[in-house]
Amino acid sequence: MKQLDQQHAQANRAARSSLAEAFLAMQTADECRALLKDLTTPAELEALVDRWRVVKYLDQGMPYREIHERTGVSVTTVGRVARFLENGNGGYRLALERIKNPD
Repeated sequence: MKQLDQQHAQANRAARSSLAEAFLAMQTADECRALLKDLTTPAELEALVDRWRVVKYLDQGMPYREIHERTGVSVTTVGRVARFLENGNGGYRLALERIKNPD
């Protein structure tokens, strides 16, 4: 991650908030997919998709090695996703819960 002076760090925080608002402004899954495709390279989008697939398998209690065999994602990455699922910022868990209980 690049080192930023205070002014640039503050601008980045504001841009992160603006990006989150852009995602919230999307009204359908197709709109969100379009935004993701515009924001990311194909490799970056594939990495995000891989992580989300891993999250769903981890939530089902699937062993790391089996997740690796099903997805091709490295066991190291599976472990990293698992750490964030359990001790991250809560985003994975919240998204899972909202998908399971969309009310």
